[in-house]
Amino acid sequence: MAHMEWTSDLDTGIEVIDNQHKRIVDYINELHHAIENSDRDEVGDVINQLIDYTQSHFTFEEEMMEEAGYPFLRAHQRVHGLFIRRVETFKEQFENGEDIARELHTVLKTWLVNHIKHDDADYAELVRQHTGADTAHNRGLFSKLFGR
Repeated sequence: MAHMEWTSDLDTGIEVIDNQHKRIVDYINELHHAIENSDRDEVGDVINQLIDYTQSHFTFEEEMMEEAGYPFLRAHQRVHGLFIRRVETFKEQFENGEDIARELHTVLKTWLVNHIKHDDADYAELVRQHTGADTAHNRGLFSKLFGR
């Protein structure tokens, strides 16, 4: 089980989205650290933070897609919804005492890379054209959604 590195092939060219994806990678690495230290409480904390942050990120991403008129928004939302349900199932298993942390770590890494390279890459160009990659408006929307 290895530490996850951010690589340039994961860049969408939308700075705000790339920064959010990098934060999710940080959470995945925090989960790795908790597993390596056999710290069950930390594993639980990271799972909760990861779910909260990922839901906020998905909301932000979907608002950007909607504003840009991305035609496959509904399909992308379904992919997000399925992922959240999958992670919440892991959370329930964890809370029931099952040792799911390593499997969850693998799923998160695989899913995130595939999702960024395929699903997110598909909308990125349209959003960049629509907004200019990091306009003041996007920063304002970012501040509103992530007031921290």
